[in-house]
Amino acid sequence: MVAEYLASINLSKETWSYPLKTLPRLTGRSNRFIVTEYALPRRLIQPHDVVLDEQGTVWFTHFAEQFLGKMDPKTGKVWEYPIPEIKPGYPVGTLDLGLDKDGNPWIGMMYQSGIARFDKKTETFKTWSIPKEWQTDAAQSGHLDPSFTHIDGKVWVKNSDRSQILRLDVASGQWENLGSFKDPASGKPLGVYGIRADSANNLYLLDFQSSTVGIIDAKTGKFAAARGDIANSRPRRGVVDGQDRLWYAEYAGNAVGMFDPKTEKVKEWVVPTPWAQPYDVVVDKNGEAWTGSMMSDRVSRLNPKTGEYVEYQLPKTTNIRRVFVDNSTTPVTFWTGSNHGAAIIKLEPLD
Repeated sequence: MVAEYLASINLSKETWSYPLKTLPRLTGRSNRFIVTEYALPRRLIQPHDVVLDEQGTVWFTHFAEQFLGKMDPKTGKVWEYPIPEIKPGYPVGTLDLGLDKDGNPWIGMMYQSGIARFDKKTETFKTWSIPKEWQTDAAQSGHLDPSFTHIDGKVWVKNSDRSQILRLDVASGQWENLGSFKDPASGKPLGVYGIRADSANNLYLLDFQSSTVGIIDAKTGKFAAARGDIANSRPRRGVVDGQDRLWYAEYAGNAVGMFDPKTEKVKEWVVPTPWAQPYDVVVDKNGEAWTGSMMSDRVSRLNPKTGEYVEYQLPKTTNIRRVFVDNSTTPVTFWTGSNHGAAIIKLEPLD
């Protein structure tokens, strides 16, 4: 009886009233690139965030395991450094990866409810746990930003449980809980996804439940918000450029957004391929913005001055998440992890 019922509601007897159409092939500049795939040594490795330091070394986080990864792009050799567990019995795996001024990697430890810093010279970790009184079973510290810790000695951390914004004083080990924030326009609580600090170590919040970008003043704690014209664009992750502008991916808006703190306005550029669902954005030395599709495996390169995009089709399913650009090359080089393919991808445009 159960089998008959399930057979009656599946798609085996469905017919489609529309033709199946593939995306048109890309032409012109979109075909002028080289892709290199670096296969990782174990199929279980899920490289979520991939970044390069000033020496050109590739660092990556393991989405489902308790390791920090390192790769030499010249040889493809990989090292895996086990990160200490700080919340036994809870899921392992890491997400956000940031470099401080000294080039040391910092890692968001997700359900281990803390963060870790890796000292490249000694190859050792130091970890900090979120205070137990702020933890629940849902505590999750996946996102952090140590980029400007040298300004005031503090690292921003997000606890996904109730979207709490935390701040760690590295020297003393003391934590602050700034709590959760509400959208001033709607009064609804923010569902924060990515966080990014500016050059004064103020913090941008990306609300994955609406179109809101939040800003926290590091000195006063004052909160402000802005939003673009695309409704329910669901900002996800992004980067702050040299002008303290926030560039970010609008996951549901299918666009790249940019918030300019000088004008307090958001500008948006829709990605050419529908349903791309971009996850992250990075800006290169030429002022071009790069993002990638989690669905179509296309890399999109935006010239904000003209509004024109160049798209590059990756040859394999990649499930693009964090994106990174190496500005030491000319043209610049695009990097991302194949989160479901146990590989790291390098894309070199030829112009």
